[in-house]
Amino acid sequence: MNVETDLIHDWNAGSGSAIVARRPSFADETLRDGLQSPSIHSPSLDQKLHILHLIEDLGIQSADIGLPGAGAQVAAETERLALEIASQNMRLAPYCAARTVHWDIRPIVEISQRVGIAIEVAAFIGASPVRQYVEDWNLGAILKRSEEAIRFAVREGLPVMFVTEDTTRTRPEVIRRLYSEAISWGARALVIADTVGHATPSGAGNVVRFVRDEIVGPSGLPIRIDWHGHNDRGLGVINAIAAFEAGADQLHACALGIGERVGNVAMDQLLVNMRLMGYIAQDLIKLKEYCVGVSEATGMPIPFNYPVMGADAFRTATGVHAAAVIKALKKGDAVLADLVYSAVPSHWFGLQQQIEIGPMSGRSNIEYWLEQHGFTPDDDRVARLFASAKSSNQVLTESEIRAAIGT
Repeated sequence: MNVETDLIHDWNAGSGSAIVARRPSFADETLRDGLQSPSIHSPSLDQKLHILHLIEDLGIQSADIGLPGAGAQVAAETERLALEIASQNMRLAPYCAARTVHWDIRPIVEISQRVGIAIEVAAFIGASPVRQYVEDWNLGAILKRSEEAIRFAVREGLPVMFVTEDTTRTRPEVIRRLYSEAISWGARALVIADTVGHATPSGAGNVVRFVRDEIVGPSGLPIRIDWHGHNDRGLGVINAIAAFEAGADQLHACALGIGERVGNVAMDQLLVNMRLMGYIAQDLIKLKEYCVGVSEATGMPIPFNYPVMGADAFRTATGVHAAAVIKALKKGDAVLADLVYSAVPSHWFGLQQQIEIGPMSGRSNIEYWLEQHGFTPDDDRVARLFASAKSSNQVLTESEIRAAIGT
C-alpha cells in the first residue's frame, strides 16, 4: 500500500494553473541581499564559504556572492567566493549585484577575469513612480543609466540580468520600455522585483504573464524571467510559487527568509513546497544543515514554530495527536507515522516525529516515552508521570520525567 496515494485524497491536485511540466531554477540571495537584515551580523569569510557549499549541496542553481562595488573588503570576499566556485568545480553559477553604473560593474569584470569564470551581473535600478519621484529621476534618465551599464557589462563579456526594483508597483508601459530596451542592449535575464513585498499571488502572476507575453515572447529570444520577492505581507513563498506557475524561470530566495525589513522569500520553505507540489525532485536532506548553518553564522534564531526546521515542527505532546502517531508507528510504517498528523514528511530532512509528555498528554504518550527510553510502562510509573504532567504548565523535561518515576 502506498500511504501517499491510497490513504490521502489530495484536493490540491489539478488546481488550475498549478499543472506545470517544466522545472524551476533557484537563485540564493543569502550571502548578499539576505545580509541587509538590520538584526543579524555578517558571517565571517569561512562561514560564507561553508554556506556556499551548503547552497551547492542543496542543488540550488545560482547564488549572489556580493556587491563588490561596495568597497575593498566586500570585493575581496566576493573574489574568494568566486575562486571557491572555480577551484572546486562547483555547479553553482555565481552572480553579483551592481547599481547601473560602470564603477559597480568594473570590479565584477576584474574578479571574473582573475578567477576565470563568468559572473552574471545583476544590474538594478528603481523603476516605480514613487522611486522616480523621490530620486528626482525620469524615464529618460533611467534608460540612459541602464543602457550604459548593460552595454558595458556585455562588452566585457559578462551575462546580465536586468533588475527593476519595485517592479510590482511600476506602470506597464514603463516595464515594457525598460525590459524591451534591456533585451536590445544585450541583457538575457529580466528580474521582476517585488522589492517591498507589495504583491499578492494574483498580482505576481499578472506581472509575470505580462512580461512573458508582451515582452519576452515577442522578442523571439531565450530570455530568462526571474522573480525576486520580499515577505512584508507574509506572502513571499506563495507569491514565488504563483510567479513560477505564471511563467517565471528562476526564483530568488534566502535561507530562513533573512533580509531587509521582514525579509526575503524563505528558500527553505520554498524548496519544501516546490518538492511537495512535484515541481522539483531534489534531495533535501541537507536542508537542516543549511538552515542551522545560516542561523549560527548570522545570529538569526530559528523560531520554535518555524515550518519544518523549528524545534516543534515534528513534535507533539497532545494526547490525541500523539496516540495517532504511536498507532502508526506500531504498524511498522514510518511514512504513515510521518503523515498521519503532518503534511510534511520529516524523513525527507533526516528528522522524525517526537512524542513528549505534558499537561495535554494522555496515557499513550507516557507509555510510548517509557518504552522508547528503556522503561517498563507499569501502572505505577504511568500514574506518577500522568500526575506530574497534569500538574505542570509545560512539557516535562527528561530530568523532570526521570525524577517523577524515581530514576
